[in-house]
This record gives sequence, C-alpha cells and structure tokens, in this order.
Amino acid sequence: MSILSTDKVKLNAAVKDKFEAVRMAGQLLVNAGHADPSYVESMVEREQSLSTYMGGGLAIPHGTNESKGSIKSTGLSIVQIPAGVDFGEGNIAHLVIGIAAVGDDHLDILTNVAMVCSDDDNLERILKASTAEEMIEIFESGME
Repeated sequence: MSILSTDKVKLNAAVKDKFEAVRMAGQLLVNAGHADPSYVESMVEREQSLSTYMGGGLAIPHGTNESKGSIKSTGLSIVQIPAGVDFGEGNIAHLVIGIAAVGDDHLDILTNVAMVCSDDDNLERILKASTAEEMIEIFESGME
C-alpha cells in the first residue's frame, strides 16, 4: 500500500474551521485503511491541545501518542484548501497533510513533508495543483 495515493488527496476543499479540516484529512486515512475511525478523534484531540500549524500555510495534523494502536499502516493524506482555514492566532493553512505512521515512521515523514513544503516553488505548485496525480508527483519527487 502506497503512503500517498489519489484516493487520499482532496482538492479545492472548503471547511468551516480547523477541526473540520483535521477530520477531513483523518477520514481520508481511515477510508484508505491506514487507521481505525478512532484515530480521527485523536487527531482532533491533539489539535485541541497543540496546534499542528507549521507555518507557510501548512498544517500537519496527526494523532496523539495514545492513538498508536489505532494505526494499521503508514499513510499520508492531503487536503488542499484554496480559501484557507484559520489554525489559530491568524495562522491560515491552505494545505493540511494528515499523517498516520507506524512506529517511528512519522519522524521521517514529517521531515520529508516539511522539506517539500519549505521550498517556495513546490508550495506554489502544491497550492495550484488541479489533479491528485499532480499533487502526488510534487510530493514524490521531493521525498526521494
């Protein structure tokens, strides 16, 4: 099973708040079989205690340490929000990347995602991507 696939990419999403964005990213992981439904609530729980906003229009929500047992396999979901969503303190996220990771995989994934998104050209392409395939191509070329 691939970490990133077209069924885990949601383009042009419109959400009312950061929790809806986090739930959307989590549900994509659940639908793809990476995690149990309970994982989505643990992602929301983490967001309530600590913002997963990383800067540069990027948020990377993931579950709490206690939720490790509800993860079946490592996966990544991407929600593109053109209008943006407030992650608190005026931090607007246009890209929400959900992570479900087995073992210590999440550290590698966080590093890779941050590297891809810290490149301004990549970020621009990600925010303008009009197909799931295009989105995946940007991430895969940046994570090699």
